[in-house]
Amino acid sequence: MNPFEALIRAVPDFPKPGVTFRDVTPLLADAGGFARCIDALAEPWQGSQVQAVCGIESRGFIFGAALAQKLHAGFVPLRKPGKLPPPLVEVDYQLEYGSDRLQARSDALKPGERTLIVDDVLATGGTLAAARQLVGMLGAELVGASVLIELKALQGRVRWGGDVVPLHSLLQY
Repeated sequence: MNPFEALIRAVPDFPKPGVTFRDVTPLLADAGGFARCIDALAEPWQGSQVQAVCGIESRGFIFGAALAQKLHAGFVPLRKPGKLPPPLVEVDYQLEYGSDRLQARSDALKPGERTLIVDDVLATGGTLAAARQLVGMLGAELVGASVLIELKALQGRVRWGGDVVPLHSLLQY
């Protein structure tokens, strides 16, 4: 068993019947477990000279900010609409049941800046793909992405684009 699995609570039939929600709040509440989690998320990127970590709203902010600290990089929030002042760049994307939009400040990343994307869960891959597109629109160099949990049955890794840009997940369900 992965050492983090004991700190992730499975909640059956949430938010709807047939779905098992992976609750990360017990992991966040455990100081030692959270520190080890950030170390494990950072491990593949040590020596990659990451300059910025982009965290996806909202739980990606928690992991992304801590990971940025660990990697001695800046933190850039990728937000849902209406949360950032202009000027902005934005990407619309499809979810399993609808659509959404992800935004970043147009000056959030410098051209060529080595960037890592972070989120808590990779499900269908729409949000992560939108984040990747935003990073590209800003002219940054995408080093890769890290997620705490990958829901393999939803095949989000395929949408990410295979092995062209590394995608690291700590837990796979």
